[in-house]
Amino acid sequence: MAGIFESVIRTSPLGRWYIEVTDTMKENAEPEICLDVYEYADKIEELGKEYGGAVEVIWSSDDNVTPEQINEVRMQMNAYEAEQEAQKDGEAHMPDGTPNFSSE
Repeated sequence: MAGIFESVIRTSPLGRWYIEVTDTMKENAEPEICLDVYEYADKIEELGKEYGGAVEVIWSSDDNVTPEQINEVRMQMNAYEAEQEAQKDGEAHMPDGTPNFSSE
């Protein structure tokens, strides 16, 4: 059975976005706070281990989150996924042109 995680983009009083992740399969699960997409990816991987890596993510955002903040999260997610692909494929450079040190 897949783990179902609710991921909510929220904004702090200082205007910085963060992602709150909750394992919906567990009753009374406390939400986990992730301040960037790297922390988020690590948290999803960690939580997903309990479900054999099979995860489903349900995204939403608070009303006070701006379209710019949502776009920033989306852009960071895309960059993260491209980076992961580059590492998996053993490419010498990341999509942004920086060296991929993990391919050596």
